[in-house]
Order: sequence, then C-alpha cells, then structure tokens
Amino acid sequence: MCCNNSLSEKEVHLKESIPVDLQAIRGMKFFDPHVHMTSRTTDDYQAMADAGVVALIEPAFWLGQPRTGPDTFRDYYSSLIGWERFRSSQFGIKHYCTIGLNSREANNEPLAEQVMEMLPLFIYKEGVVGVGEIGFDDQTALEEKYYRLQLDLAKEAGLPVQVHTPHRDKKKGTQLSMDIALEQGLNPYMVIIDHNNEETVKEVLDRGFWAAFTIYPFTKMGNERMVDIVKQYGTERIMINSAADWGISDPLAVPKTAALMKQRGISDADIQLVTYQNAITAFGQSGQINEMDFGHLINIDQSERFEGNTVLRGGQQPRIDTSSIIIS
Repeated sequence: MCCNNSLSEKEVHLKESIPVDLQAIRGMKFFDPHVHMTSRTTDDYQAMADAGVVALIEPAFWLGQPRTGPDTFRDYYSSLIGWERFRSSQFGIKHYCTIGLNSREANNEPLAEQVMEMLPLFIYKEGVVGVGEIGFDDQTALEEKYYRLQLDLAKEAGLPVQVHTPHRDKKKGTQLSMDIALEQGLNPYMVIIDHNNEETVKEVLDRGFWAAFTIYPFTKMGNERMVDIVKQYGTERIMINSAADWGISDPLAVPKTAALMKQRGISDADIQLVTYQNAITAFGQSGQINEMDFGHLINIDQSERFEGNTVLRGGQQPRIDTSSIIIS
C-alpha cells in the first residue's frame, strides 16, 4: 500500500532532474519483490521486461476502497494465483504472490473473520511465497489481533511473512511489528519488514529481520537515499522494491535504482544482491522459487489462453517467440 507525501515544487523539480541511464544496467536481471500488477497495464509489463525484470512478487493489498463482502476477497486472491500470473507470463516475467488480510480491512471485524477462514485455502497454492502484506496501518487493536493470527498461520505453514509498516508513526509501528513477530515465535529470518527508511533500518537489521525498501517517486524514500543506505549498511538482508500500484508509483523503480547505484560506484555484485538475489533467498524459504523457471518464460506464446481469455484484443496477432522477450 502506498502513501504519497507532498513536497514543494522545488523539491519535486530537483528529484525529477536526476538522470538515470538504463543502458548502464543492460543485461542485468531484476526481481521486484513487491509490486501490485493488478493495478498496472500491459505496457508496464512490457517496460519491466525490457528493463530486465525477470520475476516479481505481488502481495495481496487494499484496492483503494473498502471491500464489502468475503466473495470479493475470494475473487481477488483467485486472480493473483490465476489470471495475473498468466498475464505476467505473456511478457516473460515469472509471477509469485503473497496472500493475506491487509491492515486497513482488518478493522472490519465481521469481514475479517470471514477472510481469515478462507486464507488457508489460498496460502498453500502453487506460487504463493508468503503471507502478506500484513501488519499495521493505524495501529489499532483489531489490526494487532489479525496480524498475530496471520503470523500464526505463516508459522504453521512454514512461509515467510511480508510486513507492511505504517506510514504514520513508522518507527513505533515497525518496532511493534517486530516485537509481536518474536512474541508469536517467528524466526526473524522468515520475516521481511517492508517500507523501511533511515529511521528504522538499523534496528530491523540488528534484530535479524530482512529490511525491504520501497522506492516511490516524490515521497519519503527516493533512489538517491537508497544508494546512501546501501553504502552505509551494506547489502546483507536488504532488498528494494517498487510497490507500484494504482497510485503515483513507478514499476521501473528497481532497475532505475540499480542504474543509479552503478552510476554512484556500487559494484555489480552488490547491486545484484539488493535488486535480485536477496529477495530470492528470503522468499525462497517458501520452497516455491526456482530460478530455472525464469528462463523458461523467455519463450512467449500469446496463442495460449487462460480460461478462454488472452491478453490480445480484436485484430491483434499472437506473438510466438522462441528467442526474445520483446513483443511487437
């Protein structure tokens, strides 16, 4: 879930003026471990593939307005493991997801109870690499109740947990998220604390959790500050993501940040750790991620269908390609 904070016109202009040369990272592979592709277009899929994104994780999240019944959750979860995975494959990108009850809708207790009953039906499905994104928004008692229950669910299933930390009172919410995870008996190495900033990263790493960073345009964590964090804290248990969704966000945030890191003198090996390998190591504890699967998606066949549907529209011819991920 995103949250955009207002900046002055001068600050926005300065951030927009940063040149990033994607040619500098041509040939590198990227894994975006947090991006809401349901909200994005096929052009975004194509641009991500062209920039080197070979795999992604789509966490279940809040859709911008409250859902009114359990069936809308059921259909949404089904789309994450069905249609969206197929749509991603049509652009050569391996799609995984995490499944969970988001913090905002945890505050609707009658609905939350019904969603909790259906979660076990989805978290054991193929391609589900964790429980997420869960955690706190307003840090209410109901958010804590369902956060604890979902931690128990993840522990029982042996799955990693993807934790959304609040945008308001972030430091307190991040500390609380980690305290509760430990109280529920989670190994911190199985927990990815997301949406970090300079205020939270040291404690997250010191306590043994994974620290994920979301790169948003014109908001708290830009890619220039991310470069500084990698230089200060290194690459161990750090990963970056775009969290691109229906708001102002950038699905190319991961390759763009990689390009900036290279421009600022960070080695290719370190760039690969925070933009690719660390996410695989963390979420690979689910037993669901095999890098060999990424290569199989190079061969695109748009004549394939998912439940009778394709990404093509009337008059468009399918691209059947055995050597390129570029779709004309």
